[in-house]
Amino acid sequence: MRVSKEKAEQNKGNLLDAASRLFRARGVDGVGVAEVAKEAGLTHGALYAHFPSKDALAAAAFTQGFAGSLASIEAWAAGRSPSFSDYLDALFSVRARDRVAAGCPMAASASEASRHGPALSESFASAFEDEVALIEASLDRALPAAERRRTAVATLAAQIGAIAVARAVSAHDNALSEEVLKATRAVIARGA
Repeated sequence: MRVSKEKAEQNKGNLLDAASRLFRARGVDGVGVAEVAKEAGLTHGALYAHFPSKDALAAAAFTQGFAGSLASIEAWAAGRSPSFSDYLDALFSVRARDRVAAGCPMAASASEASRHGPALSESFASAFEDEVALIEASLDRALPAAERRRTAVATLAAQIGAIAVARAVSAHDNALSEEVLKATRAVIARGA
């Protein structure tokens, strides 16, 4: 039975939502396409009608997950111009550490992006550039453009690493996890 265009788009959206959540929570390699399809309420055949491969699904799910993260950042900013310090507070927070399945996919996917083909790497690079631009815009305009860019790139790269380490140790040593976040934030703030 053929589905309408509207239903096909809804199905695709459901697949992307499910994949984005599951891939962030357990990694691309930790989730099979059948599980993504089941989570979306579809068959894996329906999944392959929309995505030619798991890598294509992963790239599209990453892009959608990052779009959701950007929407959350925009809602958080709510018409104001957050300072660099505001961004640091958000980026290096326990909340950012604990929001694995609903948080930014960059921290969840950084170590996997290079192993899953050029599409995921391209999606990651695009998302990284978009978030760097947000951070860069929060920096003092008196700084030279090259210095703002360097600071924003270093901040985001440090945040992705700090969140990964903080998540890795939190179940065993929550104090160390929080120390990682606070120490990285402090060093980045001091260098800006």
